[in-house]
Amino acid sequence: MDMQFDWLLFSIFLLTTGAAGATGAFFSPGSWYERLDKPVWTPPNWLFPLAWTALYLGMAFAATRVAISGAPAMAYALAVWGLQIAFNTLWSPVFFGLRRLGAALVVLCGMWLSVLAMVVLFWQADPVAGLIVAPYVVWTSYAFALNFSVWRRNPFAQEMAA
Repeated sequence: MDMQFDWLLFSIFLLTTGAAGATGAFFSPGSWYERLDKPVWTPPNWLFPLAWTALYLGMAFAATRVAISGAPAMAYALAVWGLQIAFNTLWSPVFFGLRRLGAALVVLCGMWLSVLAMVVLFWQADPVAGLIVAPYVVWTSYAFALNFSVWRRNPFAQEMAA
């Protein structure tokens, strides 16, 4: 595939992922999250921003490749990209802001399904883009397992004082 990379388009996709990531700053874990009972396989707090930065860069780069590919699957692929970033944006306010761990699982279900669909559609439009976003399925699966475990271990998490 011979295509000229569009840096302006990449910047727009990157700003979009940055806006989604900003919800993590507005609704940060804080002391409430620290007090929750979490499984031993919970990653250290410093890992989350590193992982999300890499994922957001990959999402923006892959979306740019798909957008300039001209592939028949392009429109659906980018629509699903928008859907997954909407679910991504919603998760932090639901989990950390509202402290609704079960509702956050529902958001993660939608996110996981849309991320999986995005990987498939990106692969169809541009296999390199599909490979770039494939780790996002793994990360979202891990996030779901972690959210589920925390939800099960903390039935009264919403009532816990801040």
